[in-house]
Amino acid sequence: MRALLLEAVETGLCTLSELQVELESGSKRGTALPRAVLRELEADVVSVPEASALSIWQRAGLPPAERNVKIFDVHGNYIGKPDSWCDELAMAWEIDSYAFHFGRDAFRRTLHRNNRYAAAGIVVVQTLPARLRDEPEKVIAELRAAADAAARRPRPTIIVAREERAA
Repeated sequence: MRALLLEAVETGLCTLSELQVELESGSKRGTALPRAVLRELEADVVSVPEASALSIWQRAGLPPAERNVKIFDVHGNYIGKPDSWCDELAMAWEIDSYAFHFGRDAFRRTLHRNNRYAAAGIVVVQTLPARLRDEPEKVIAELRAAADAAARRPRPTIIVAREERAA
């Protein structure tokens, strides 16, 4: 269900609003799952692993996180666009798949991104998508440990660029 609705929105076949209107116009019977997926889409989830990650983050009981926001250092230099960003802790969470991060150029970009995080004092957790499914409790433990570490260090000054969402 996630993959189907995400693909429809991400490829431009329809908008999130159109899906919501369509869902509201019919019977409510059997719509719990698509409604849950639409709530994930409202939270700026753009992939199936990100949807799973959102659920795991919530289960971890961590402060709120935003998805896919651009972050900059105090001088306005671009740092990255983490899959999840907890502004309260200045902590990033990246869901880094083999498919999108292993090729020579992609791996180089990932290393440069991680170096920018480190230089800015950002705590970052990297997780393989399969671990979201296969080891969620271990991922939760890693997130909590990273959040504890982030809370113990002085919070770096980070600027978050929030884009206005289209209606």
